[in-house]
Amino acid sequence: MGANRHRTSSFSRNIAAPVAPISGVKHGLNGAMFVSSGICDLDRILGGGFSMGSLVLVMEDLEAPHHMLLLRNFMSQGIVLKQPLLYASPERDPRVFLGTLPSPMPSKDDKSLERDVEQDKGLRIAWQYKKYFGEQSSDGQQGGRDEYCNDFDLRKPLERHFLTGPHIGCFSLQGFPNLDPLRQTCSKFFAQVPRYDGNMAYPGRIAIQSLCAPQ
Repeated sequence: MGANRHRTSSFSRNIAAPVAPISGVKHGLNGAMFVSSGICDLDRILGGGFSMGSLVLVMEDLEAPHHMLLLRNFMSQGIVLKQPLLYASPERDPRVFLGTLPSPMPSKDDKSLERDVEQDKGLRIAWQYKKYFGEQSSDGQQGGRDEYCNDFDLRKPLERHFLTGPHIGCFSLQGFPNLDPLRQTCSKFFAQVPRYDGNMAYPGRIAIQSLCAPQ
């Protein structure tokens, strides 16, 4: 009687190694990675958002400045997620533009939590005595959860504490005969993007307003 032989197959399953999660990055098929445009509906149309490493050119229309909405939301989304941002503009002081960026709206979970807290307060304290008690701020309950894409309130500017820190850089295009200084600034920006064990820890965003537009 012959010995039992173990059958071996010449085919093996190619199982991809698990990918470490990166804040503010969505993983798609075939290893694709996306960052949010800052507009949730646009992300769904694009199949997830802007592809990592892609260059997106938006034609400006002075009569319908939707490009400014996309620019502001794209920048605000990166700042809220604490992603490194480089903003270049033909203005003399590009940092002034940061004051026009919209603020993220509270998520549905935050709104329901605030409503539950208010109802609980109403049950514990008679309404005529409420004015004698200080209302505690709920800042720690809002904005504490990172989201891939936020809804933004265009009427409310981004809070000042979001705009402080070394992860935001600005560059003025004025006074340069060519784009070499901008290219060098972008190279320096990429070199300073945080990395962890050789891999990218945060995706960087570069927003250039009115590139090659007549000034």
